[in-house]
Amino acid sequence: MILVQILKQEWPKHWPTFISDIVGASRTSESLCQNNMVILKLLSEEVFDFSSGQITQVKAKHLKDSMCNEFSQIFQLCQFVMENSQNAPLVHATLETLLRFLNWIPLGYIFETKLISTLIYKFLNVPMFRNVSLKCLTEIAGVSVSQYEEQFVTLFTLTMMQLKQMLPLNTNIRLAYSNGKDDEQNFIQNLSLFLCTFLKEHGQLIEKRSSLRETLMEALHYMLLVSEVEETEIFKICLEYWNHLAAELYRESPFSTSASPLLSGSQHFDVPPRRQLYLPVLSKVRLLMVSRMAKPEEVLVVENDQGEVVREFMKDTDSINLYKNMRETLVYLTHLDYVDTERIMTEKLHNQVNGTEWSWKNLNTLCWAIGSISGAMHEEDEKRFLVTVIKDLLGLCEQKRGKDNKAIIASNIMYIVGQYPRFLRAHWKFLKTVVNKLFEFMHETHDGVQDMACDTFIKIAQKCRRHFVQVQVGEVMPFIDEILNNINTIICDLQPQQVHTFYEAVGYMIGAQTDQTVQEHLIEKYMLLPNQVWDSIIQQATKNVDILKDPETVKQLGSILKTNVRACKAVGHPFVIQLGRIYLDMLNVYKCLSENISAAIQANGEMVTKQPLIRSMRTVKRETLKLISGWVSRSNDPQMVAENFVPPLLDAVLIDYQRNVPAAREPEVLSTMAIIVNKLGGHITAEIPQIFDAVFECTLNMINKDFEEYPEHRTNFFLLLQAVNSHCFPAFLAIPPAQFKLVLDSIIWAFKHTMRNVADTGLQILFTLLQNVAQEEAAAQSFYQTYFCDILQHIFSVVTDTSHTAGLTMHASILAYMFNLVEEGKISTPLNPGNPVNNQMFIQEYVANLLKSAFPHLQDAQVKLFVTGLFSLNQDIPAFKEHLRDFLVQIKEFAGEDTSDLFLEERETALRQAQEEKHKLQMSVPGILNPHEIPEEMCD
Repeated sequence: MILVQILKQEWPKHWPTFISDIVGASRTSESLCQNNMVILKLLSEEVFDFSSGQITQVKAKHLKDSMCNEFSQIFQLCQFVMENSQNAPLVHATLETLLRFLNWIPLGYIFETKLISTLIYKFLNVPMFRNVSLKCLTEIAGVSVSQYEEQFVTLFTLTMMQLKQMLPLNTNIRLAYSNGKDDEQNFIQNLSLFLCTFLKEHGQLIEKRSSLRETLMEALHYMLLVSEVEETEIFKICLEYWNHLAAELYRESPFSTSASPLLSGSQHFDVPPRRQLYLPVLSKVRLLMVSRMAKPEEVLVVENDQGEVVREFMKDTDSINLYKNMRETLVYLTHLDYVDTERIMTEKLHNQVNGTEWSWKNLNTLCWAIGSISGAMHEEDEKRFLVTVIKDLLGLCEQKRGKDNKAIIASNIMYIVGQYPRFLRAHWKFLKTVVNKLFEFMHETHDGVQDMACDTFIKIAQKCRRHFVQVQVGEVMPFIDEILNNINTIICDLQPQQVHTFYEAVGYMIGAQTDQTVQEHLIEKYMLLPNQVWDSIIQQATKNVDILKDPETVKQLGSILKTNVRACKAVGHPFVIQLGRIYLDMLNVYKCLSENISAAIQANGEMVTKQPLIRSMRTVKRETLKLISGWVSRSNDPQMVAENFVPPLLDAVLIDYQRNVPAAREPEVLSTMAIIVNKLGGHITAEIPQIFDAVFECTLNMINKDFEEYPEHRTNFFLLLQAVNSHCFPAFLAIPPAQFKLVLDSIIWAFKHTMRNVADTGLQILFTLLQNVAQEEAAAQSFYQTYFCDILQHIFSVVTDTSHTAGLTMHASILAYMFNLVEEGKISTPLNPGNPVNNQMFIQEYVANLLKSAFPHLQDAQVKLFVTGLFSLNQDIPAFKEHLRDFLVQIKEFAGEDTSDLFLEERETALRQAQEEKHKLQMSVPGILNPHEIPEEMCD
């Protein structure tokens, strides 16, 4: 490996004959040859697979070109070994090296030589070489070019011939895999990769040739057999192909459906020919998806490894991703032939009811599959199908004895009804029955059932909210009234956090009532229970304030406020009627508990904050702030908020925050202030000095000692700074210079931060600040004179710090903006008062000296070229960024550091864009997105 690192620096310039030297040496001895193969393999990986960001772009291109130009010698050596050597380890090493070459060598070496036939005839059926040979063939199968069609066809037919001898078509691959050794299991995985890669890239090439139909069907038969293997990684590979095939067939003609119940007989009339070809295979894939469906994240009741039915606490992200891919595949398959999907599911459900296939696992996978195709059928078909499903499941629930059985069936009923909001919206009677069933499950104490009932209830409430506040046909009042009349009985067996979820769900319904008077009446009735307890506590506290030191009372207050927080989240601005009712009492409780906490800390030291009672008191303070900020962020009358709600809040919260010991300061004070500033903007500018006075310096002193302590205060402090900077900038100019310097110091502190979210916020604040300052003629020049060079120096210190490469785009934007200010003469005041030369010349010298003192190993020419680029490229951010990055590579290469992290941001952006593209595509296919991922306005 060390030799390869040296080669990257020395070859081809200082050791031009390296390739011919290593090839020549290899022909002298087999052990040397084997060793050299490993060196060539590593060199290939370094140059072609891992070079980005480790060497400059120019250097990488140079190495790749050199390697391609001299490849013929390497290829001849590999060919010579493959044809003549009897030394098995050497042949194996050569095949491994060849495998690394296949993704970059000129295509002629692959398709215009005997390479493919050698791999298939000579090595594929030899147990020792079959895995690496199949990997090589897979790499070749993945090449995407339009020429060489005949060679691809040959590759496919010859490989299939060999495969049928090695693994006859009637093999039970699932069994063979579970009994196989590592090597044999790897072969089956490699086989799935080969078939998946070839069929995805070149399947249509094979389809077009009628002479190859049978071979294609055999390949698909292998894919089906391999798909049954009980190994998730192999299943994922097969799933990728089935997903690709189903999506492709659907997109070719989205509106032709394969089956209509009116057409008896097997003749499908309007089926596109490609679909016709795959019909028998697709039916088997449907059965496979339904039988193996993964668990969706909504399901909380599971069977554990000991066979007990329990509540799942950890989300299994792997299983959730698998579910999403399987669900998408099954949705496409349903679009291709919904009658077949329905037939498979109905048959399997009958087998649950009659007991022939009854098991928890079978029932689960079936119900998860049924829930996953929501939206993929026409509404009428969906209705008919669902009514059957729910009736059968309710019958099964009656028929089965035992709590575990009932819990599993209940969880499946809840999952399915939660997935079909369209159906529920269209069938009020059914919706009402389902919700009443959920209320029943809320009394079922079996692990996980109540949680799931509450979760399903909230989903249905969000998607069908309007239907609960209208009087439905055959009803005497809206269902919301029935719920509020019986709220006591419905929630009596729920845990506090389940009650909070329940309240949020009902809140969505109340939020859908458009008549203000009716809505206010509903809110009063809705909050009646928590308000009764609240009022009684407040009355007791008025007589004797010590009641607020009673653990049970404080706990109750916390729970009531949590209920209010969730209710407010759902109801939105109209919740003002309830907030106004408890607002001043709530702030008085806040002050009182604050004094209790401070007194306890003074008496017993900071350790007391860990005690349960003090923690409960802090919960009340936090929930108070959460309630206020939650309502403000949803409010729609900034002036009313600024006049009525802000003054008593500042009065209760600010001085208290300042006076508290650091350990007792609530980080939510800062986030609440940030939310208020973001929401009220100019309406609050006049209060900013008062807010800053109270929270700024005392918080800064908590977080400027290191990068670790008080992480929440840290994040929220900078969010507040960002809010003021964006919405109330004039307030910054109004504070005294000493305080403004503190603000700037804290911004610099932020972008040097090791917590990435804080560093990103710091950079955004700085960029906005620079742009805001430029708009303020009066203040701009003195700002530049005092701070410009300072800021420049600090930004360069993070640009060249390896732990900050993720911020490179923002660094580039800020630097480009600053150099542009200098270049365009926007800074009229001399930046160097001691020697007032032209600012551009001064900054060129200043930056050059800065870099030379930090990196003495750089040559003057390198630095000069870099600084010139900072001026000439500052209009073109992408080019400016590449310029920065190449400079960083030069610094790192000398220091011998790893340079792989310089492309971190690009990788993240590429992933994000791919995700967005995928989402757009999914939006266009009915049923692909979970009904709960679809924005409200699109579904109701």
